[in-house]
Amino acid sequence: MMNALTSDPALTAAQGRVQALGSPATAQAGNRQQAEEFEAIFLNTMFQSMFAGLEEGGGTWGGGAGSDAWSGMLVEQFSDTIARAGGIGIADSIQRELLALQETPGQ
Repeated sequence: MMNALTSDPALTAAQGRVQALGSPATAQAGNRQQAEEFEAIFLNTMFQSMFAGLEEGGGTWGGGAGSDAWSGMLVEQFSDTIARAGGIGIADSIQRELLALQETPGQ
């Protein structure tokens, strides 16, 4: 008689996904995504500081009640776009470090 767990299609599919997650190509793609997200956060922080207090009476952000929210969203989009387009080199360094940590035995 066949075990109920071995014939469950959902369990079989889940096991396949777990095995796929362990593949080197998937790990490298995940590392790249994490590195780009880190770079985007860094750029966002840098841009927020750079644009702080810039033309408070209107100008670039338009002034008004929604200008703070608008400026925050615009800076976030700038950061994400720059990071995905190659960034300033931080993601490359982070990805190398993540790969080195994964290759170190006992970690």
